[in-house]
Amino acid sequence: MPTSAVVHVIDDDDAARDSLSFLLRSARIEVKSYESAVAFLATVKGLADGCIITDVRMPEMTGIEMLRRLREAKIDIPVIVITGHGDIALAVEAMKHGAADFFEKPYDDEALLVAVRAALNRQEAAAQKAADRVALSERLATLSNRERQVLEGLVAGKPNKIIAFDYDISPRTVEIYRANVMTKMQAASLSELVRMAIVAGVLDAGSGR
Repeated sequence: MPTSAVVHVIDDDDAARDSLSFLLRSARIEVKSYESAVAFLATVKGLADGCIITDVRMPEMTGIEMLRRLREAKIDIPVIVITGHGDIALAVEAMKHGAADFFEKPYDDEALLVAVRAALNRQEAAAQKAADRVALSERLATLSNRERQVLEGLVAGKPNKIIAFDYDISPRTVEIYRANVMTKMQAASLSELVRMAIVAGVLDAGSGR
């Protein structure tokens, strides 16, 4: 779990908000709390990595409306919804709007902590994947046009002689370009190069292109 991650607790009930904040801090998880979805959304521009735990029924703005606003703003952060007993319909609606999980009151403390840690780990993995994609795009930009063509041939599963035929160059020249591609992409093997190509969008996962 990332040490810098913050859990944003949103609940108009002071006692419920304080109890949940105490539970999270006891588990050594950093917490910020808000008395309404409106108060939280006012800070959303400076939102750090983490996740949100929100009550679904609140005055001014419901948890579902807040989820809708987050989606409209393209803010991708895991949201765990807390619902009252019998509010399953609201929980299902929240899931349709992008909630990662939901818990009915009274919830089990340990089960909620497990869900929070899972959400934080997913967020960290997503952030790492985005950073990897940026780094790979920067490496791709260093390839010449011919190196890029050889890369596309390699990740499509073509042998050197076919790539050579496609571009009217010698197999030996393909080997040189292939070595250059491996070096510039910092790939230790062809399988790693294919994985990089998938992450960078050169090759779609599950396809031959």
